[in-house]
Order: sequence, then structure tokens, then C-alpha cells
Amino acid sequence: MSSVNIAIVGLGFGAEFIPIYQRHPNANMYAICQRTPEKLNAIGDAFGVEKRYADYDELLADPNVDAVHINSPIHNHAEQSLKALRAGKHVACTVPMATTVEECKEIVRACNESGKKYMMMETVVYSREFLFVKELYEKGELGKVQFLKASHQQDMDGWPGYWPGLPPMHYATHCVGPVAGLLKLEAEYVSCFGSGTIREELIKHYNSPFAIESAHIKFKDSDLSANVYRSLFDVARQYRESFEVYGSKKSFEWPLIEGEEAVIHTAKKEEHEIPARVTVPDYGHLLPSEISDFTTKGVYDLDENSHLSFVQGSGHGGSHPHLVHEFVSAIIEDRDPFPNAWQSANWTSVGILAHESAMQGGKLMNLPDYQNL
Repeated sequence: MSSVNIAIVGLGFGAEFIPIYQRHPNANMYAICQRTPEKLNAIGDAFGVEKRYADYDELLADPNVDAVHINSPIHNHAEQSLKALRAGKHVACTVPMATTVEECKEIVRACNESGKKYMMMETVVYSREFLFVKELYEKGELGKVQFLKASHQQDMDGWPGYWPGLPPMHYATHCVGPVAGLLKLEAEYVSCFGSGTIREELIKHYNSPFAIESAHIKFKDSDLSANVYRSLFDVARQYRESFEVYGSKKSFEWPLIEGEEAVIHTAKKEEHEIPARVTVPDYGHLLPSEISDFTTKGVYDLDENSHLSFVQGSGHGGSHPHLVHEFVSAIIEDRDPFPNAWQSANWTSVGILAHESAMQGGKLMNLPDYQNL
């Protein structure tokens, strides 16, 4: 296979990816799917995509569709992923993979049975900051990694639909992904505590009271653990997706304020010389030239048309073209993408089980062995 026919499902955030697929040398932006005909046609006309579906099942019945990229609401992810895998389509899906551990298991099994690729499109593990730390690690500059930490704090007041009152850890992959992904570790068990209380009108949606949930993750066959924390409501904080790694030679810390430089700490220097601010470079050079400039700009020229998740997240660290390239390349090369199905299930389940742990006062929760279902 030299080219992959892609269908994008969901055209809010999903529309950000259309021109990236259109310009990727091994992808054909074949079809789009949106249940609202007016929006479907508006996006189709804007980007020149002729094949359009308002019905997801009809799209899956199209034999020309090789792969679907799902950008629908969270509660649709598992159902739509399973339908696509069972219809013989490769699947890329925005985060999280699913809303229950059982759904995660079902997707991993469906992936194994179908032989198709599944990739959770976790932005942070393709952000320029993550790629910078990954490069430091692979060059040996960090030394022995001793601890990892990540956070995702966002004010979700005013977001529609299912967002009000969502338990913080139910949307945790932006902080779980980087701490697990740097060394390709598998979370074995997790313990989580809730802190604070959100407004009563928010609590009633999910019976989840906590303003912040903070979890510790123990990794399998490793001496490492990680701390991740999340907040969504009633916490004063600028948007922040942070990732920090502490090594024996160097450590990397995310800036406290958006737009500031990150900090590298280097061991065995004079105390005042240990920290140094560093400008994280762009990694567009890792991509085909046709899509490399998408690391530094959004799809739309006018800010008012950009999806809020893109604006708040500062373009998700330039990750979008990297995600597209990894998904398409995995299909072309017939290999597992990163993250693959079991890794995606592991990262997603950390958040699901962390919330269960918080509701039970920090109880240790073991994760399923997704590699051996």
C-alpha cells in the first residue's frame, strides 16, 4: 500500500486535520463524516472534500475507506472505534480511548482479532517539548531517569454537553501519556486522592466532588513511579499541560507561565549555575516537507474559526502533523503505531481507575494486562 484513504469523523476539532492529510504524501483525504448536514457541507466545500457522509454506518460500508480518524464526543469513542475495527478499518481516535476499562479491553481484543491498526491520537507525546526531552533521553544527557511528573489544568466552565462536572482523571491521557511514553513504560497500579470540592450543580452530573485529583502511578518491571494531577473546574490556573522529568545528570521542568522558557537543571555545577532556561526547538524537520509547517500554525487563517482546544493548548505543541504522519506511516509500513492499542488502553485506564481510587480514599487499583488479554 502506497496511499491510505482517510475518512475524518467529527468536524469540530477534526477539521484541523483535513489539510494535513490532504498534503501528506501517503494519504488521500477521501471522506468526511458529520451528522449535521449543514456543517458537513460547509466544511466539505471549504476544504474541497467531495465524499461526504452524515451517517457513520454508511461511511463504514464504503469499501474505499481504509482508515477512520475519529474526533467525536468522548462517549462515542469506544462504540465508533469498535464498529470501525470490525468493519475492517484502521482507527485513529482522539483521546481518551474509552470511558470504562471493559471498553478498553474490548477495543484491544477487536484490534487483535481484526489485524487492523489502532492509535490513540495523544497530542502531548508528539509535542515539541516531549520530543525535546525524548531527544535528551536518547542521547544519554538525562542520565538515569529517576522520576516523572505531569499535569493538565484547564478551566472547562462553559463547555457544552458532557463536560460539566467531568471527573478530572476521566480526561487524564494528556498527563499520563508523557510519563508512560518517554521510556515506553506500562502502568501496573495507581493510587489517587481527591482534593477540594467543586460547585454542587457540577457534582450532580457524575457524582464526582473533587476540584483536583492527584495520582501516583507505579510502572511494571521498573523502579520508576510518576505523579500526575488534573483540574477542570473551580481552580484558578492558566491552561497548562506540563511534563517534567528528573534524571541523575539533567532534569527538565515545564515553565510555570505560558510563553516562558523551560528550565534544564544540570547536576554537579555550582548552585547558581544548576538551572538554565532553554528554548525548546521545533521538530518539523522530522516530518515530510509537505506537512512540516503545520507544527507552527493552525489550519485556519482566522483565529475565530480555530477550535477552542487548539487555541487554549497553544496548538497542542505542534503535534498534529506528527500524529498524522505516525498513523499513516504505521499503516503503510504495516507496524504498530505509537501509542498502539494496548498502550492506549493502559494510559486511558490509569485515569479511569485513578478516579475510582480517589472515590475510595486512595485505594490501590491494579491495571489489566492488556498485552495478554
